[in-house]
Amino acid sequence: MKWRVIPLQTGDAFTNMAVDEAVCEAVAAGKSPPTVRFYTWKPSAVSIGYFQNLNDEVDVNVAKELSVDIVRRRTGGGAVYHDAKGEITYSVIAPESGMPSGIRESYQMICGWITGSLKNLGIESEFKPINDIIAGGKKISGNAQTRRNGVLLQHGTLLYDLDVRTMFTLLKVPREKISDKMIQSVEERVTKVLNFGNFSVQDVYDSVLKGFTDGKDYEMGCLSEEEVYRAKELAEERYKTDEWNYRR
Repeated sequence: MKWRVIPLQTGDAFTNMAVDEAVCEAVAAGKSPPTVRFYTWKPSAVSIGYFQNLNDEVDVNVAKELSVDIVRRRTGGGAVYHDAKGEITYSVIAPESGMPSGIRESYQMICGWITGSLKNLGIESEFKPINDIIAGGKKISGNAQTRRNGVLLQHGTLLYDLDVRTMFTLLKVPREKISDKMIQSVEERVTKVLNFGNFSVQDVYDSVLKGFTDGKDYEMGCLSEEEVYRAKELAEERYKTDEWNYRR
């Protein structure tokens, strides 16, 4: 299987999710090859899982005050805060026929690319089923997957930095719980690349690119004109709409 690898791009939340879906459609139609893409979020955003209720998970007023986007993903899982300077996100989009059929096995394979990426930085980590990566006993990467129309989409984050206090003000946590003790509790369970060394974002991206391409037949590429057009359409017609984001 030959992969197209799309280098690190920056997009808003709606575009990031729309591009994933546009590529899924193109792969399903046989118009695009299996694809790995990397991206960051600007402005910062909260993505909620497909099955979540937005008002239950996110303080919408705080998000507006902080100019933070909110978007519903096509994948399940919980609400995630994506800091504009705090993470690198990846998407893997490929025909199911070329990937392990089991959910756990496919997570294990793709998450193995992340543990390899971290090893390139000298950071030892391990896959913790079903969809987390642990380094130093703490979570450093969360991942989510969906399968539709014969195509697997898995995307996930690698935490470069983390602003726990901002995360808590955005996610619906009772105000009395936003204490130094609770923030310390999260910091005891979640870690970031910067805790392991003074790495730049470029250092981390270079390591991730190597980790995801090692041993693969691939070429660096870009979105097709059709994918770009479709992503713009999906962003406007779905991902920016209240109908999609408040649907549950």
